[in-house]
Amino acid sequence: MSFTNFTTGTTQSFGGDYLEIRPNEFLKYTDHFDNENLPGEMFTTVWLKKVVCGTDVTITQEGIPEMIPVEFCYLGWQESLEKLKKLVEPNIPDA
Repeated sequence: MSFTNFTTGTTQSFGGDYLEIRPNEFLKYTDHFDNENLPGEMFTTVWLKKVVCGTDVTITQEGIPEMIPVEFCYLGWQESLEKLKKLVEPNIPDA
C-alpha cells in the first residue's frame, strides 16, 4: 500500500503480513515500510464488536517508528474510517 501527500508529492509505501484473522471479530497484522529511514515492524490489532447501533471498533498500533508522530497515526485512522463509513452506510434519500 502507498500513501501520497498531495501537498508535497511524497509517497510512503509499506507492506506486511496477516498474523491472525477471526472473521467479524479480530484482525492482527504487521507493517514494514519500504523506506529505510522507517525501520522496524509495526503491529496493528483491530477488534470488532457488534453493538446495538452498529459496530464498536478498537484499533491499537505498536512499534510505530519514532519519526512518525502518534497523532498522525490517529488522524490517519480517523480519515480511513470516515472513508469506510461512506462506502458502507446506505444513502437513504429524504422522503
